[in-house]
Amino acid sequence: ELTELGEKYGINIIGPNSLGITDSHTPLNGSFSQMMPPKGNIAFISQSGAMMVAIIDWSVTSGIGFSKVISLGNKAGVNEIELLQYLAEDDETNVIICYLESISDDEDFIRTMRETAAKKPIIILKSGSSSAGAEAASSHTGALAGSDLAFDTAFGQSGIMRVETMAELFDLGLAFSKAPLPQGKNVAIITNAGGGGVLTVDAMEKAGLDLVKFDEETTAKLKQCIPDEGSANNPIDVLGDAPVDRYKESLDIVLHDERVDSLIVMVCPTASADPDGIAQAILDGRRDSKKPIIVVNMGGPSFEDANNLLRDNHIPTYVFPETAVHALSAMTKFAKLEERKYDDVVENITDVDKDAVKAIFDKVTADGRDTLLGSEAYAVAEAYGISAAPIKLSTSADEAAQLAEEMEFPVVLKIASDKILHKSDIGGVKVGIATPDEAKEAYDEIIANAKKAHPDIVPDGVEVQKMMETGQEVIVGMIKDKQFGPMIAFGMGGIYVNLIEDVSFKLAKGLSSQEIDEQIEATKVSELLKGYRGEAACDIEEVKEAIKRVARLTLDFPEISELDINPIFVYEEGSSALDIKIKL
Repeated sequence: ELTELGEKYGINIIGPNSLGITDSHTPLNGSFSQMMPPKGNIAFISQSGAMMVAIIDWSVTSGIGFSKVISLGNKAGVNEIELLQYLAEDDETNVIICYLESISDDEDFIRTMRETAAKKPIIILKSGSSSAGAEAASSHTGALAGSDLAFDTAFGQSGIMRVETMAELFDLGLAFSKAPLPQGKNVAIITNAGGGGVLTVDAMEKAGLDLVKFDEETTAKLKQCIPDEGSANNPIDVLGDAPVDRYKESLDIVLHDERVDSLIVMVCPTASADPDGIAQAILDGRRDSKKPIIVVNMGGPSFEDANNLLRDNHIPTYVFPETAVHALSAMTKFAKLEERKYDDVVENITDVDKDAVKAIFDKVTADGRDTLLGSEAYAVAEAYGISAAPIKLSTSADEAAQLAEEMEFPVVLKIASDKILHKSDIGGVKVGIATPDEAKEAYDEIIANAKKAHPDIVPDGVEVQKMMETGQEVIVGMIKDKQFGPMIAFGMGGIYVNLIEDVSFKLAKGLSSQEIDEQIEATKVSELLKGYRGEAACDIEEVKEAIKRVARLTLDFPEISELDINPIFVYEEGSSALDIKIKL
């Protein structure tokens, strides 16, 4: 009723169950919070009202300022997607952070969020990542939580950064709101504590950042201002007794090195350290540089004034190196988003026969089945241009022999029944059939074995499949997420697929060529496909084609609930899918 009234009179409704909004620049406090947050350039959307007022209270002493804070409530009217689109155009907002318990349904979520995230960084803390947490979130918001894997995948393909804690949400928000984006991942470190430098390097390696190697000119200049007991190599150790000038000279030298993309400055409160003076030196050195500087002031009260000075002048500060590195890594990855290329590689596939597939699905449904036979699944693959080993259904020994001859020996025979799952276990598969007589004998034996193991099941016949040369085994499959739709799986195939778990996922909707490349690269089997330890490389283009066409198929036919192609043999040239399972 409330929504209908809003629509009738053209009123946007936030809530119900919302604690309101604040706008620090107007200023406007339309919330239940007793205070206004400090003015800044971070917009915060919270689905939890209590979380909103707690953050406003905390922000007064945190050094973090907000443009707008919005309590989303139950989203009967305005939802988070609409707010994200609005804030992406808001001149007072530079970064958007969110605490969300559910994501609103959006037919084109990926494309919408890509357009939004391309304008400003979006950082989301999505609760309900555990099964118990998802249940709590669902009952709290009245929304059905999607699988956590799907959220991770959707956010990743949209350019949205996902974090796991509130601390992480604001750590990243601080960095994005204060510092410019790095142009690469080469990082320099200046520290007066050797141990802190080592911790920073360890964190950088885990985060995918590179410790830049200085050129000879930079090293020579650093040696002139750093005592022999220190280090002019990266990380630069200016020693615990470093005066302000030593920091200032080192910083100036490093920022002028073209190899350096960003700088982490670390200060420990030694007896001779001057936190305020070092902070001013950092500000002075930064004036001629557009490179991001992240400061780690490892202490508490000693750095209160220095932290305020730096943050007021758009330099983020942290207490520990791991936090600073994590924030810098997120900024580096976000900067790379500008280089991403989104194409319509899946949508552009048109050489498919939808009518043929529809006819097969209609027949399966009419027969009262929900699972396709192997021969039917092969016909679906053929209709969508997915390379597969030919397989046909025979209903007599003579027909099996005839089909085997037409395919050219050797062939494989296997029982055809959607009710018999583990065919090999009951003697329902015969391989290496090389003559018509062997085909007839295998047919009769398979039928007899099936009747013995499952006397209550009447098989549809025996399927005859061309026996293919062995290649590198991969799997391409699909699982259906209730919110985001088909998720395409790729990884190492074969009988050990569940044991090895070398699989990566992408959402089918909006899937791009670059994301398919990334999906393959995310697996260990990609190294085998490239040619491992002298072995010949496989036809990776065929793998990409299979992923694209499975994505197209599952988008065209949402009635497909499960799809599994395992294995696909990949050769030096070409590929062949052997076992295709499709369930409606």
